[in-house]
Amino acid sequence: MSLSDLPGHVPDPSAVAASSGGGSTAALAEPERKVTARWVTGLVLVNVGINAAFFGPINIFIGQQAISIDAPSKEAIFSLVTGCGAAVSLVANPLFGALSDRTVSGFGRRAPWILAGAILAAAALLAMSGATTVAMMLLFWCLVQLGANAAYAAITAAVPDRVPVPQRATVGGLAAMGQTVGILLGAVFGAVVSGNYMVGYWLCAAALVLSVLPYLFHRNDPVLPLSARPPFQLKAFARGFWISPARHPDFAWAWLTRFLMNVGNQLTIVYLLFFLRDSIGHENPAVGVLVLTGIYAVLVIITAVLAGPWSDRVGKRKPFVIGSSVAIAMAGLIMAFFPVWPGALAGAAVLGIGFGAYLAVDFALLTQVLPQAADRGKDMGVINVAASLPQVFAPTLAYLAIQYFGGYVALFSAAAVIGLLGAVFVVKIKGVA
Repeated sequence: MSLSDLPGHVPDPSAVAASSGGGSTAALAEPERKVTARWVTGLVLVNVGINAAFFGPINIFIGQQAISIDAPSKEAIFSLVTGCGAAVSLVANPLFGALSDRTVSGFGRRAPWILAGAILAAAALLAMSGATTVAMMLLFWCLVQLGANAAYAAITAAVPDRVPVPQRATVGGLAAMGQTVGILLGAVFGAVVSGNYMVGYWLCAAALVLSVLPYLFHRNDPVLPLSARPPFQLKAFARGFWISPARHPDFAWAWLTRFLMNVGNQLTIVYLLFFLRDSIGHENPAVGVLVLTGIYAVLVIITAVLAGPWSDRVGKRKPFVIGSSVAIAMAGLIMAFFPVWPGALAGAAVLGIGFGAYLAVDFALLTQVLPQAADRGKDMGVINVAASLPQVFAPTLAYLAIQYFGGYVALFSAAAVIGLLGAVFVVKIKGVA
């Protein structure tokens, strides 16, 4: 793949600096100065808001809305809506990442997309609160995914833009903490509104808008000069989303391991509300989701903030990713063979321990295998597809497992096996220890 094939490819920083007075170096060069606590706080809060907007609906409100529209078909409705929304994210995340690479704005490359994406997603959440048909749910959830993925692509690219390699697992751990707090916040909204999903959507929208403001006011997002942006060529732009596994094998193996881990994770959590309601018989499934999410969240936060600095200190990534992958697989097996409330509590705890370390360290590993610094937004968007693609077919796989292949035992066992494959393939990455 030639450099001209890459979407948004930017000329060599030194050459641009020479032609523009050096003003572009900060936007394009590999970062060396550590980021401030204030900047990291803004990054964490954006992750909180985006994940509340994602997982409040996915874990609670879409399921409740599906029950209110057609209870006997709730699983099919849920799978259709979330699967189509995830399909939108497959395109939106790398596309907006690539567009942000090319953005020439006085506010920087990433900040405009964070702001616009948050506004669109919040407006769609408000509209979704009044949806009374499956078609309306489908339309508005796809718009939520479109806006939230624009913001997520931009904030993800900001990390390799601004954070030096020796600090990335630490910042990745804090970002994972923000993601987890956002998931927990969505569960809190679900418990507080007591089945009133319309209010829940409004709370998610408010959380998203408020969360991006601190980052936007202290964004540290260097401006890309117009001279550094090449002419737009649609064919070259589209071709650039293919990153050759032969030329960049570490990137390919990292993508595959992240994909497998997210398939396993999605299969574990996608029907959690229904699992508590129909299999365990929990008297209040929404509160049950809150309890499990709370246990999971606390342990994710603890392991993420411990594993990230530990990985930075020892300079190794793969041992942490392999160990955390095994722990995540164990959580699936616990849920499969101990389908009682104490088993669910234990599964949530083990999943939190494994996923916290995984989120922190794997993120740092991914930033170290990006093919080219000038295309960080696009390349991180391609990486994010590994998290979005499982959402497209995981609900369908979960539905088939429950209806035709042995129920929740088959579902959680499949999640464990797929997660273990992720641990095996990370060994193939050669350029990162």
